[in-house]
Amino acid sequence: MQQPLTQTVQHDPSRHRFELAVDGETVFTEYRLTPGVITFLHTLTPPRLRGRGLAAIVVKAALDYARSEKLQVVPACWYVNEYIDTHPEFQDLRVQRAT
Repeated sequence: MQQPLTQTVQHDPSRHRFELAVDGETVFTEYRLTPGVITFLHTLTPPRLRGRGLAAIVVKAALDYARSEKLQVVPACWYVNEYIDTHPEFQDLRVQRAT
């Protein structure tokens, strides 16, 4: 039986990532910050933690941070891109490309 999640997502600016420690392992999304823009590069969930929605929890917290800091988002990570595609409330954060 899975233990209930009691910890919260932590922002570690020194490592450029948002992370969630679960059962001795870490789920995280890494980013690069430039003026006014946060680029999400990679999201990782250790194999034994997959299928529990933990990456979604981390990515939501990271996108909430982007909103609070008034940052536009470049979802270079496929998972972050898919998360934004399926959560309309975050689509306004995506960097708009010039046409």
